[in-house]
Amino acid sequence: MKTKKINAHTVRIITVAVLLIGLVLIWVHHFSGGTTSAKSSDVNSASIAKKRKIIKTNLTNYLKTVTKDGTVSVSFYSLGAKAGSTSANSTAATLYKKGSLQVESNAHTPETAASTYKLFITAYLMQQKLSGNFTWTTTNTDGFYRMIVNSENDFAETELASYGKSSINSFIKKQGWYSPVFQDGVDATTTSYSLQLLLEQLDAGTGPFKNSSDRAKILKLMGKQIYRTGIPTGVNAATKGTTVTDKVGFLNDTNNDAAIVTLPNGQKYILVIMTHGHGQSGFSGFSKIAKIAKNVQTIVYGKNAGSKIETYN
Repeated sequence: MKTKKINAHTVRIITVAVLLIGLVLIWVHHFSGGTTSAKSSDVNSASIAKKRKIIKTNLTNYLKTVTKDGTVSVSFYSLGAKAGSTSANSTAATLYKKGSLQVESNAHTPETAASTYKLFITAYLMQQKLSGNFTWTTTNTDGFYRMIVNSENDFAETELASYGKSSINSFIKKQGWYSPVFQDGVDATTTSYSLQLLLEQLDAGTGPFKNSSDRAKILKLMGKQIYRTGIPTGVNAATKGTTVTDKVGFLNDTNNDAAIVTLPNGQKYILVIMTHGHGQSGFSGFSKIAKIAKNVQTIVYGKNAGSKIETYN
């Protein structure tokens, strides 16, 4: 009997010891796993930050080369991935998240707007619509179509005269955009950065573009505009299937393009390129815009993006 009591006691001790050891092993596994996971997350975050820094450096270096003579202005702004896209569910979603890449060169220098000024007319009229002072009549619908798709002038000039330059300039200034855009006896003037800011609001559906139906209508018209040898041509040369909603401008030796670009994987960004000089006339400057756009998209979103620093001398 005595032997049985000792054996039972011993069994209980062993059982308790085994349970304690098991708990310790679980605890160690849990916390060491958490530490490993945290370390892995830290490494991944550092890798993304490093890649983003290289991309930003490379884009800065490249844009300096194309704007150094003062005849080109460029603004780039990452919009992140479209919800539900393939890119939205990858590490690229973090790398290119909205606003994480903003690079510009000569972007605050006032330049001839040419027909990109019609984006400011568009924003103003959408603000008037929010206030109940503008409606989609048959005449206005037709005017908007011709103004955006064909870049015709009559509708924009009629609205400018009707509401007045001072009122429209005041609205533009309140948005934080370059002003005055419109002055008597002078071609409309703006900056690539101001056009970027306007397109940010259009993409986000904020400010004058709060009405989702109106916003969709404007973006659809921009997607159909007929002058597509600038940014649309360039970005498709970089990545086939890239779509572009944009507004161009051309006047004398000025060629401009302001665009919202969407890659096939769902990544989106804003790109504004303004050019003048060098004997440009008509649409001849759009080939330069296309080349810049192709290189920008390759630098930021190409398969080797962020792998090493480039100087582009």
